[in-house]
Amino acid sequence: MKRWTQFLLCVLLSASIWLVHNLSREYTGVVNVSVLASSSLKGRAARASETVSVDARCSATGFRLLRLKHSSRDVILNIHPEDFVYSAADDRFVISATELTKYSADIFGDRVKLVTFLSQGYAFRFQRENNRTVPVSAVWNGTFKPQYMASGPIRIQPDSVTVYGDGSLLETIDAVYTRPLNFNDLSKSVGGVAALVPVPGIRLSEKEVTWALDVVRYVEKRSEVSIIARNVPDGISFSMFPSTAEAVFHCRFPAKGDPADVCEFYVDYTEFASSLSGNCVVHSDNVPSYVIDCDIRPSVVECMEMEEAE
Repeated sequence: MKRWTQFLLCVLLSASIWLVHNLSREYTGVVNVSVLASSSLKGRAARASETVSVDARCSATGFRLLRLKHSSRDVILNIHPEDFVYSAADDRFVISATELTKYSADIFGDRVKLVTFLSQGYAFRFQRENNRTVPVSAVWNGTFKPQYMASGPIRIQPDSVTVYGDGSLLETIDAVYTRPLNFNDLSKSVGGVAALVPVPGIRLSEKEVTWALDVVRYVEKRSEVSIIARNVPDGISFSMFPSTAEAVFHCRFPAKGDPADVCEFYVDYTEFASSLSGNCVVHSDNVPSYVIDCDIRPSVVECMEMEEAE
């Protein structure tokens, strides 16, 4: 009896070694994987409404092929929107076998070699959803080293996102905001990635944005400038009080000249004609490109008109 037991154990051991040896070799076979597509298609749900069976001929070890053939797990596959072709006839999004090849490792695994897909393309259905596009607003607070400042507003990419949700809720959303960005003692340009603040009950097309803030060295110039009037009709005497103002220029260092020599500061008579108070905003023109910003003091003047005597 003992000999029979030993014999059976030897047979089982030999069979196990044979099986492991053979399953470790590489084979080519047909596998089928259930794929649930996700994407960021504008106006559509984030995930397809149903799985699609993707069949292909692949090469891998026997172990891996067996695992693929007997797996019941759905593969969630994130597909770039530009890889789809929209089929209006059946309201589906089709990805060709050629484009799907880029995702073979995500579908079958890193150690599985795709030989060929058995279909020319695969179609997914994404349900339509209520949506609208709103701008992204950066929330930031920063300080700068002396004689340094931002040369313009913070830049956001993308500068708008699509929001999805109930129609009545979407109407209340005018913008989405970044997580607060805080800087101290800046003397050079900065940038990075900022997460967007989630909105309850709303899905955002993006979870984060890239941002950049250009920081430059500046020099400040102050000048007393005259204020002129534009678009005054013939026969009208028009005056401003005061008729001069102080212009404060922040110029990129080194300054290329005095911007007050070429700038013009004016009030527009057409704005005065529609004003109830007679006060007009002072505008600037011909501001050189090296001027980062200009502050005119006062920025609003009192205007009066009189008909000229004949």
